Amino acid sequence: MEEKKTLAALKAAFPHTLPILAGFIVLGMGYGIYLRSSGLPLWYPTVISILVFGGSLEFLLVSMLLAPFQPISVFFLSLLVQIRHLFYGLTLLKKYRGRGLKSLYLIYSMCDETFSVNCSTEVPEGVDEGCFVFFISLLNQSYWVISVTLGSLLGGALTKYSEGVEFVMTAMFYVIFIRAMEKKENRISGIIGVVATLFSLIVFGKSVFLIPSMILILIFLFLFREKIEKGRESV
Repeated sequence: MEEKKTLAALKAAFPHTLPILAGFIVLGMGYGIYLRSSGLPLWYPTVISILVFGGSLEFLLVSMLLAPFQPISVFFLSLLVQIRHLFYGLTLLKKYRGRGLKSLYLIYSMCDETFSVNCSTEVPEGVDEGCFVFFISLLNQSYWVISVTLGSLLGGALTKYSEGVEFVMTAMFYVIFIRAMEKKENRISGIIGVVATLFSLIVFGKSVFLIPSMILILIFLFLFREKIEKGRESV
């Protein structure tokens, strides 16, 4: 019975991770090639993709590894880059709470793409929610680790073809956002996110707009929480 429940959750989760797979194949291989062309050993990309799994932080980590060791600077830069996960965690408290040992992995494997899928996807009827969100996280990280490893094995052979691969993830987020906005119950949240981000970008500038925009989004989601929940209940 337990095996059937787990398999059902895996089958239900897999189709929702396919857009992530498409993006990670290109970006992950590009990242693996980038690390190898920077002079790092063959095994570095795989280990980093497993232990760090931090998106943009992983790209910044390359310059940190090549520069003189400065642990305090590394700590604060990492905190600044990844602080958005604090807001992700607050949003997913309800889905991640009470999952036993799975909760530890769900927290560890949080990334932008997993957050987007888990927030915008409804768990199919009859599927265990804990297993469903667990497999979303596991599949996404597996795609990244495998893609980075393949890029590392290719080494510097495809370096000249890797320019521009970072746009793949941007395009993927556009698709996820459009899919979410197609549902009427998600539109208020989407509008809040767009307006708060544009306002922060104009007021604070592109170098520091991320944290203010996250704070504004959190405030307005809290203020409009009742209206958002009523909209979802009426659908």
